[in-house]
Amino acid sequence: MLAPVAGTRATGRIEGDRASIVVDVTGLDEAERDSLDAAVRAFAGGLPGVATVRVALTSQRNQRLSIAVASGKGGVGKSTVSANLAIGLATRGRRVGLVDADIYGPSQPKLMGVEDAKPTARNKVLQPVETPFGVPLLSMGMLVAADQAIAWRGPMAAGALQQMLDANWGDADTLVLDLPPGTGDVQLTMIQKYRPQGAVIVSTPQDLALIDAKRAIDLFVKAGVPIIGLVENMAGYVCPSCGEVSDPFGSGGAEAAAATLGIPFLGRIPLDMAVRISSDAGRPSLAGDGPEAGAFGAVADKVAAWIGAQG
Repeated sequence: MLAPVAGTRATGRIEGDRASIVVDVTGLDEAERDSLDAAVRAFAGGLPGVATVRVALTSQRNQRLSIAVASGKGGVGKSTVSANLAIGLATRGRRVGLVDADIYGPSQPKLMGVEDAKPTARNKVLQPVETPFGVPLLSMGMLVAADQAIAWRGPMAAGALQQMLDANWGDADTLVLDLPPGTGDVQLTMIQKYRPQGAVIVSTPQDLALIDAKRAIDLFVKAGVPIIGLVENMAGYVCPSCGEVSDPFGSGGAEAAAATLGIPFLGRIPLDMAVRISSDAGRPSLAGDGPEAGAFGAVADKVAAWIGAQG
């Protein structure tokens, strides 16, 4: 009956002089919903014998996979890993959104090349900002001045995270969550209200970083969140002048820790000047084809395989 104006989105019945219609508006924005609603009402109202039209709009909540990228301490390159992982999953067929949940130290706007972009809101719902890499982004760094300190207590930070996670992510099937370092309020709020399906832990090779990484792992394990694996970042430095390889932060510590803890090891990412240059330029390594992209691509491959295994 309603196929000419709504295709398969609408079903309805006529009882006496009243038409009752249900319209599925899943995936439509506000303007598209209003337009479809009006078209259905006009069409049904023009049917012979119909005096009253009742329309109910329904929407199915997208079942999104969320992946938390976490570390026990700051300065281990977690945000760089998050940005490249999001791009890597997108180039491997996922529809990915990136949430910069590092409330107090947001860096994704710079990493993703959208430092000057500001999100809008529709009906009090945030609309993520598109990036040049096909990965929409929301970050606290987009909502405050770049040089403004974010001196918020836990409840305010948790509220900001909630607004970003409840944003209009459209047809995204995967959210990569760049968490702040540590095991504080933001992590607890996310686990309690938006339990991720898996967590990627980032560490550097030295013992101090691994001690804190184990604390982050313990938090997720106790909450029943599967550990996808451990990434060893800043693993090995190749001198650009002589080609000699050195290990200023040690070598193999994260892989050994992963084996001890019985969790997968996702790979090593070298301490490479090219990674720093591309990150500062707002073009993560996996957005290019340089040799430094290989290590990030290997991590993305393993995470994509883990996602595929979840069905």
